[in-house]
Order: sequence, then C-alpha cells, then structure tokens
Amino acid sequence: MKKTNSNLTSFADHLDEQYGKSGTTIREAYEEGFEAFKLGVMIQELRKEQGLTQEQLAEKCGTTKTYISRIENNASDIRLSTLMRIFREGLGRNLRLSVDI
Repeated sequence: MKKTNSNLTSFADHLDEQYGKSGTTIREAYEEGFEAFKLGVMIQELRKEQGLTQEQLAEKCGTTKTYISRIENNASDIRLSTLMRIFREGLGRNLRLSVDI
C-alpha cells in the first residue's frame, strides 16, 4: 500500500479502515452492495443508450416500471432468471457471469 504523501490515503486503505479487511462480514456486505449498485447502473446506462424509458424496458421483458426503477436504484434483490430476461429480451444483450476463486 504505497503512499506518496502522508496526508493521502489510498482507496484500498480507506476501505480497510471504513469496512474492515477483505473477508470480514462488514466488508463482504459492503462489496455485495457495491456489486448490486454497479449492476443497477449498468442496466440504467444500457437502457438510456438504447433510448428506452423504464416503462418501455419493463414492457419488453415482462416486468413493471417500478421493478426496473428499484433495480436501477439498488433497492431490490433480483432473481437471476429475471436479470437474464432483462438483458436478453429488454436490452438485446447476453449476460455472462464469473466467479472469483
């Protein structure tokens, strides 16, 4: 953890201080929430890129505008089957998952 100025803290050090080291319960909860946030932002960006409203996206993939809004705003857990349907039918994209080992 390289510091070039004693007044600066790296982002990794900040995370360690704020949420604990990787592998701790609090840090895992933070990282899980951050991944959900990124997913919501990704869906929102792809939707806007295609010129779709939340309502139009919801209609294309068989869900509701409220549900799309909740996903984009990180307020809802989402089933994998629904997520895949949003990408495939709503956004015309394929979703690939990976697991860190």
